Parts: sequence; structure tokens; C-alpha cells
Amino acid sequence: MANIRHNLMINASIKEVYDAITLEDGLKGWWTNDAKAKLEIGSINHFKFGNEYFNKMKILKLGEPNLILWECVDGDREWIGTKLSFELKDKEERTFLKFSHLNWNDESDFFGFCCHHWGRYLDSLKSLCETGKGQPFMV
Repeated sequence: MANIRHNLMINASIKEVYDAITLEDGLKGWWTNDAKAKLEIGSINHFKFGNEYFNKMKILKLGEPNLILWECVDGDREWIGTKLSFELKDKEERTFLKFSHLNWNDESDFFGFCCHHWGRYLDSLKSLCETGKGQPFMV
């Protein structure tokens, strides 16, 4: 199994970061502007990236304000069954984010591509939380 991991410090409160990851408007501000999300364990959130690419994430855990856990249940075949974890720690009015995209079958070319793009989107999350403006995928 292969895993993608990124750590970053965000100059924003843990609540601001948690809300950006869990609420539909927040997700639209840093990941993709075509997001349909519901803040409820067991719900399936849908994220579109243009006409040909999408993924559906089942919310497994909402441990406010410290942990969000999703499982990909539909989308790219290499993503199905993988889990995404967002661990948040309060660091004196800043937030330390440990992101993991876990349980890939192997380190394929697509895995490398996604590793790069996760870094980019996490920078977008940081920007959204710090400045109010992220750089999500725009449909």
C-alpha cells in the first residue's frame, strides 16, 4: 500500500480550518467550485472537476474540531477504497494540519500526479483560511 502525506501550518483558527474542510462553501473555496457536501456522518459528498472527472466521498468521522475522515466510494478506480484523513491541532491560534490520503494499491503515475495536486490544493486551503481567497478547480 502507498500513502500520500502532507503537513502544513495554517495561520487561522482550528475552527476556520475545520469549517473549510467540512462545509460546502468552504470546500468550494479551496478544492473545487462544483462541490455538493453535507456535514453528516454517513453522507456521500460529490466533487466534480470538469465534465469527465469526479469523486464521491463518504464521511466516516467528524471529530470536531480535530479529525475528519472520508472514504472514496466512487470516482477514479485508483481512488475507490482509499481514505482521506485531515488531523488538526491547535498551535497558539494557528492550526497544524496533517493530511493523509491512505491505502493506494501502488505508487502509479496517477499516484504521483495526485500527490502533486494534493500539495497544490492544500496550499489553496491555507490561502483560503489565511486570506479569504483560495484557488479551487473552476468548472
